Amino acid sequence: MINEGCFATLAPVMKKPELILPAGSPDKLRIAYQYGGDACYVGFPPFSLRARENKFDEESFREAFSFARELGKKLYVTTNIFPHNSKIDAFEKHIKLLAELKPDAIICADPGVFSLIKEHYPDAKIHISVQANSVNYRDVMFWRDLGAARVILPRELLINEIREIHERVPEMELECFVHGAICVSYSGRCLVSNYLTMRDPNQGSCAQSCRWKYKVLEEAERPGEYMPIDEDEHGTYLFNAKDLCALPSLKELVEAGVTGFKVEGRSKTVYYLATVAKVYREAIDDMVAGRDFDEGLMETVMKTSNRSFTPGFLKKKFDESAIFYKHNAPTSEYQFVGIVRGEKDGLYEVELKNRIFKGCEIEIMTPDEEFMQKLEGIFDEEGESLDEAHGGHKNVFVRLEKEVPIGAILRQKAK
Repeated sequence: MINEGCFATLAPVMKKPELILPAGSPDKLRIAYQYGGDACYVGFPPFSLRARENKFDEESFREAFSFARELGKKLYVTTNIFPHNSKIDAFEKHIKLLAELKPDAIICADPGVFSLIKEHYPDAKIHISVQANSVNYRDVMFWRDLGAARVILPRELLINEIREIHERVPEMELECFVHGAICVSYSGRCLVSNYLTMRDPNQGSCAQSCRWKYKVLEEAERPGEYMPIDEDEHGTYLFNAKDLCALPSLKELVEAGVTGFKVEGRSKTVYYLATVAKVYREAIDDMVAGRDFDEGLMETVMKTSNRSFTPGFLKKKFDESAIFYKHNAPTSEYQFVGIVRGEKDGLYEVELKNRIFKGCEIEIMTPDEEFMQKLEGIFDEEGESLDEAHGGHKNVFVRLEKEVPIGAILRQKAK
């Protein structure tokens, strides 16, 4: 006879959260899925933030849907700008195209765009963008009652605040950012770039003016008083937030009710994308399997360009410890050497990004492993041996010790 009481001690099975990755181009879309993404978010330039770096045209946009379905992966489409009157007609046409392509969800922030989607594509699954700044449970209830399926929470929430939203609106899917740049303004609702460069962040063309070098003399209402800031030979970077990294907090976020982990960076390199995707894929799989968090994953993610890392608002409200004062540009101890684009006669074709030379030590990263090796052979397209090559060359061919897939990443410690 089975003792039914024994089942009461079993821990509930953790539902695996989605890993949602940025895809600013068809190439990045392929890399994102290859390195572990469950879903990608893409946008068509006129209707999506990050318009300047977006490499999709209508043909490649359509192809992205076919590619995602072949892999059994999800594809979300961003329509998250705040459109002026002149863009409404174009938005209607775009939504009709999406009704034809049928993305797994449409991401929007503007109530007017929400109503257009409901009008022209009533079967659409709608996710509310981080740009909508839904920081409380009443806001989430509002979008639930209108028919939204998910709310992408802004970065300004504590884990306890996220938990309360979930407890009060348990039927709503919640998504949050776990990695990437943090904006100086409320999850991107900023006008600094527009004032200084006439590039409007809310239309997809932010110049990241908040990260420039500034000297603050005094505030008008407090003459003679100075801000308590430090300045070194590089200047002062008052609004230069460190990058978000929630790797150690993933389990807490799932327990708080988060079902989707989102990575920022449609304008970042394929190296950044592959590395971050691989690290979060491993962390999520370990978490679901009940394994302890691997601290080595933090060492790996540090190999990407970053402004140092912070948990952001997840643990406490933002303070001076979350600002990167040293420089306005990301730094890294490693550099992106190149990406494998093909294979021919036992040699791998590499699209080079930085200099390599015969005998140098490189690290190769694939979705499944990482290993070091010396480069004993570098060849040009005619098969001629090279002593060195750099990013200005056409693709070169190298001999690797192990078989690797197309899309493998080469990196090396920066000098």
